[in-house]
Amino acid sequence: MKFIEQGPYAEARKAARRILEIANSVEPVQGGRIHIEKINGPFLREGGTPAEYGAGLEYATARGWLWKHESGTYVKFTPAGADLFA
Repeated sequence: MKFIEQGPYAEARKAARRILEIANSVEPVQGGRIHIEKINGPFLREGGTPAEYGAGLEYATARGWLWKHESGTYVKFTPAGADLFA
């Protein structure tokens, strides 16, 4: 029997933290918008999976750190999320 090794972002909290770090490193455009591809590309290249990305993004939005547009094309930092990097 083979056991599957968990990835570095298997916990939603860790994935959310990394998503926030990546988003913080991106230069926002048009009123604080951060295009989603600027976050998910680096996250997936670092070894995260799409499921981990989705769970991390959901965790960050549920905690009020990021606001995601209904189209899913961009996110913005909320005041609470911006305070994490102040």
